[in-house]
Amino acid sequence: MGEPEFRATGVRIGKRLRSLTRAGQVRISDGRLELLTSYGSEIDSAPVQAVRASKPWFGPDDRATADLNGHRYLLTLGENDPTPGEPGPPAARRFIEAVRRAAGRGD
Repeated sequence: MGEPEFRATGVRIGKRLRSLTRAGQVRISDGRLELLTSYGSEIDSAPVQAVRASKPWFGPDDRATADLNGHRYLLTLGENDPTPGEPGPPAARRFIEAVRRAAGRGD
């Protein structure tokens, strides 16, 4: 397995009104998007070309949605990228750009 193209930790992952994990991981590696629990167990994964990532119409700037395998997940990332060397999830905007770039849908 190669170096991940995108990785975020400390991400809250939810499905509808249910929280699946409060400190999960999001990883894009080898053309796949993986949603993982804080322990590294897989919640869901799909080829990045089959994933649709976007911002919700209403809500804070730290949220993004990811549609994969017929399920919509709400991801709560950071409002801003953390300062270099500081822990914390990257901005939701950076996640959406990483999905589009990995799928070859624009820069």
